Amino acid sequence: MKKSLSLALVCLAIFPAFSQTAMIPSKEVQIKTAVMAAPEEKQADATVLGYHENGELVELKKGTNEMICISDDPNGKGFSVSCYASDLEPFMIRGRELKKEGKSFQEIFDTREVEAKSGKLKMPNEGATLFVLSAEDEDYNTSSGEVSDTYLRYVVYLPWATAETTGLPLKPSAPGMPWIMDPGTHRAHIMITPPRD
Repeated sequence: MKKSLSLALVCLAIFPAFSQTAMIPSKEVQIKTAVMAAPEEKQADATVLGYHENGELVELKKGTNEMICISDDPNGKGFSVSCYASDLEPFMIRGRELKKEGKSFQEIFDTREVEAKSGKLKMPNEGATLFVLSAEDEDYNTSSGEVSDTYLRYVVYLPWATAETTGLPLKPSAPGMPWIMDPGTHRAHIMITPPRD
């Protein structure tokens, strides 16, 4: 069963607890597959975060551009990697911290909302994009890093944006139509989900 978009976004922001029974691909495979979500011209110089053999999320590769990529969570269902503009990193880090404290999704949302409004949590001033690439388990070879039949979708974070300020609907009325989620909040973002073949 394919991961829902909302679940994928939650996992990107907060990362679930790690199971010691999960098989962790090599550092090379994690880097190779993580950057697949980034635009081609940004892949080689992206920073990559992935999983240490003890399950801890660590930096696997220091990049030189603004792109940060996250390798597939060995505990997750299916294959899912993501890349996002570095302006989103404070938002992502704070989510991971709060999740580690045992906070629920709503508690994390509310805490970041308060902190973003106060200026404690720095959010992108002009928007920042998240790319998510997914596939089924059977289409991902954890030894070679080969992935087939992938699906790429996009999220553009525009803190505090609304349907009125962007002209976007609150839900899509046609396949692939952009729409805005969590309008008027720190987590306001444009969802772009191209139709699958």
